[in-house]
Amino acid sequence: MPVQEIDPTVSGWNLGREESEVLTLAFQKGCGAVLDDLQARKCASVLEIHLIGSLGLLVKAKNIGIINAVKPSFERIVKAGLFIDRDFLKNLLKKLGE
Repeated sequence: MPVQEIDPTVSGWNLGREESEVLTLAFQKGCGAVLDDLQARKCASVLEIHLIGSLGLLVKAKNIGIINAVKPSFERIVKAGLFIDRDFLKNLLKKLGE
């Protein structure tokens, strides 16, 4: 959902347009956000916006039965350019039984 104007509280963080729009909507509507960008996550924390990352969203989807496995999606996310620490990913997949 595009926003007309980035909230001044968010614009001071000099984030990308997409992150700024997500944070503006979450801040103004009092809802959570899905964010992976570190600076955007820091901004969300300061603004007390509940957030979840792409990995967390996928884990939640697996836990409630929407998807059967997270590993294929994790691999696609990494291939697309999101940095994920390999040891963290390996441990997470082990916890999830994959």
